[in-house]
Amino acid sequence: MGANELSALLWRERELLELLTFKLEEEQLLLTAGRSRWIDHATREVEQVLGRLRSAGLERSVEVSAVAREWGTDEEAPLREIVAAAPAGPWGEIFTAHLRAMTELTGRIAQLRDENERFLRAAARATQETLATASTGPATATYDASGQTGHANSASASGGHLFDGRL
Repeated sequence: MGANELSALLWRERELLELLTFKLEEEQLLLTAGRSRWIDHATREVEQVLGRLRSAGLERSVEVSAVAREWGTDEEAPLREIVAAAPAGPWGEIFTAHLRAMTELTGRIAQLRDENERFLRAAARATQETLATASTGPATATYDASGQTGHANSASASGGHLFDGRL
């Protein structure tokens, strides 16, 4: 256990953060393209990566404690303090690079999460408005099987509507 192992764990965590960024961007592409059929799959993949990140975070915490002991700092110190306590040599720069990259990735992830949440809320709101309009809104002219015009909300209309209920 030591700085080398911590660096390897940080690399793995960075890769997971990049994978999460990809999965969130993938989810966003599905949302903007209106491909609601695949949203459940994309969300499940995001949750799987989050689970792997939680495990990696626990491993990192254990390794940070070991490095903190080795370098004579508080075992509960966050990575930023470990970087500050790094002995002379390359470890300070290596851990600074890890910290900077992870900070940038988490910022991008937060941005994607917020954007996706807005898209989901807008889709849900549009679905609710469509359902409300279809059931109680103004009459909409339609054609029946014989080519006659009718109104979707009239008593003679079939009342059949297709909606994607998964949104």
